[in-house]
Amino acid sequence: MRVGSNPEKENKSIQLDSYHRVIVPVYIPNFEGYFEHSFDGFKLCIESLLKTVHTKTRITIYNNNCHSSVKEYIDLQFKSSIYIDQVFHSKVNLGKINAILAASKGNLESLITITDGDVLFQQGWQAAIENIFAKFPQAGMVSPVPSSKVLVNHTASTWFYGFFKGKLEFQKVLNPEAMHLFDLSLGNEKLMYEPIHLENYLVLKNKNNLGEAVVGCGHFVATLKRNVLDLGPNKPTFIKIDGGVEEKYIDISNDSLGYLRLATKENFAYHIGNKPESWMYDLVSNLIPETSNGIDSSLILDKKIGYFYRKTGRLILRIMGNKKTRNQFLKKFGLLNPDNY
Repeated sequence: MRVGSNPEKENKSIQLDSYHRVIVPVYIPNFEGYFEHSFDGFKLCIESLLKTVHTKTRITIYNNNCHSSVKEYIDLQFKSSIYIDQVFHSKVNLGKINAILAASKGNLESLITITDGDVLFQQGWQAAIENIFAKFPQAGMVSPVPSSKVLVNHTASTWFYGFFKGKLEFQKVLNPEAMHLFDLSLGNEKLMYEPIHLENYLVLKNKNNLGEAVVGCGHFVATLKRNVLDLGPNKPTFIKIDGGVEEKYIDISNDSLGYLRLATKENFAYHIGNKPESWMYDLVSNLIPETSNGIDSSLILDKKIGYFYRKTGRLILRIMGNKKTRNQFLKKFGLLNPDNY
């Protein structure tokens, strides 16, 4: 039996005090082998995140069946931080994408940052990203970590914009050491970047030269317009990680909707990996707690590259698949020795 009327029916609208949400899925099932030092890295990630977000930010942590000590740490942060307003605890590891979808679908912020639990955030990362969204209304995915090797990865909309609405040119990498450190952090036997990749990256400018950003980005940390997740695939995935799942739900979705895929020119985050290094602790200890209110969110407009224009962008990418024509394009944009790029 119901007695009386729910008072919330008289106040139907939701008043939001934030416009930027950060979602952090984490999976640390034990402290052995691969995961021996992962908890230390996760703590660095959360500490750096809490120090560097502005006041219009809210954070969701999704616990994918972590060890009980990790769960206790997450609950402690939830109680003590004004920015962490949501925590999900799952007794099953549902994977990164399902965690992101579960968290994003129930929130209203216009910008959503998705980040692995081993990212070390640096001062100013949010301002740098949000300024790119303000300068490029067509931007849908922006990372605080530039890369010189992903310029043709699901960037058809970006290439169309560069050819017909803006300007493309190679510029000197601002922080080649940070790019090299990211490469080393992956632990691969063969490094991803050749020396030439640490020298130049492809930069997109808009026609009035008010905005500049690196073409392409990865997704171990990236900020998305919420449409990328809202209008992307609507079904959960049965793949926890890899297997093209992030490509399907994030990269392809962003490009198919007509959004640009960009990165900041400066490096604003580091990959911790599963074993933190001493210099990472020094960086975090030197961070100054952010006090700004972010930018005026009304400056972040939502525009898209149209369907037929995206087809033109895909044609450009196909031409880039031919080494001869690709080299001609790269020379056109200022790269002197494109053979090894």
